[in-house]
Amino acid sequence: MTHTSKVVVRVPATSANLGPGFDTLGLALSLYDEVEVSLVDPGAGPRSLSVTIDVEGEGAGELDPDEGHLIVRTMRLTFERMGVPQPRGIRLRCLNRIPHARGLGSSSAAICAGILAARALAGTPYPAADGAEGPDGAGYDRPPAGSAFTDDDVFALATEIEGHPDNVAPCLAGGLTIAWTDQSDAPHMVKLIPHADIRPVAIIPRNRLSTKVVRGLLPKDVPHADASANAGRAALLVVALTGRPERELLLAATEDRLHQDYRASAMPQSADLVQRLRGIGVPTVISGAGPTILAFSTVDTQDLIAPQVGTDWHIQPLDVETRGACVVSSETR
Repeated sequence: MTHTSKVVVRVPATSANLGPGFDTLGLALSLYDEVEVSLVDPGAGPRSLSVTIDVEGEGAGELDPDEGHLIVRTMRLTFERMGVPQPRGIRLRCLNRIPHARGLGSSSAAICAGILAARALAGTPYPAADGAEGPDGAGYDRPPAGSAFTDDDVFALATEIEGHPDNVAPCLAGGLTIAWTDQSDAPHMVKLIPHADIRPVAIIPRNRLSTKVVRGLLPKDVPHADASANAGRAALLVVALTGRPERELLLAATEDRLHQDYRASAMPQSADLVQRLRGIGVPTVISGAGPTILAFSTVDTQDLIAPQVGTDWHIQPLDVETRGACVVSSETR
């Protein structure tokens, strides 16, 4: 009997919030981490567990080199939830392109990679990354009927580990996602395909910023007028991103009153650059918890960004990733 012994998973960067869509909206971007996972002597039993990790790119020489690595921890938990034996040995090779602690969803990407790799290694078959999308267009491959770990299970576990669904949703599904949790804390999402003219530009600083620290700057309560304004802008942003990518509409739709101003003290350079770019008509927001900035470039703004940015930032034009996380390849034996 054959079983999967090695998989390669590709996961995209994401930008959450997008201005007014705090903890709700997310966008998948064409910047990817690739993770190769091999099982070494895969079998039951906790004795003689071993992990080998090689990291190239972001986080090389910095990340936990053993069982504490986020992908390994996520895989272990996924195997446990699936009720399958833990492999004795795991070999992990990571090619990391998503900047860490910059507001581009690097932790969500690692979590999604770990879950999808574990599910594939546990026996769920996947087509190659260039295969057809799932039947609902979600962008990540569906297991066969009756599989022990469904896409809903993947999304729920990713949300549980990450803490909220706004980054894991676009990472898994691709495109523009609207995510929420119901009264039982179960996560849900809707995927939309942005207009072909949407051109995200990530403006990435050298410094890092802890999401936990930045979240701690938010007040427990906000004025009703601010909440109302953000609700309207978030609805307008969905329209602008999917059907009317006009500069004036995007500029109005990306206004925020719920989180960016409260967090400005932790990233003054980012806050200042957002204001300067918006002041000359470029729709710009803080990406996730920052300090990266996400601008939406249009024909009449693409030449305005660089002169405002200077040399302390890396400007990276990107596309919207419409497929989401996927298993690129797998080997059996």
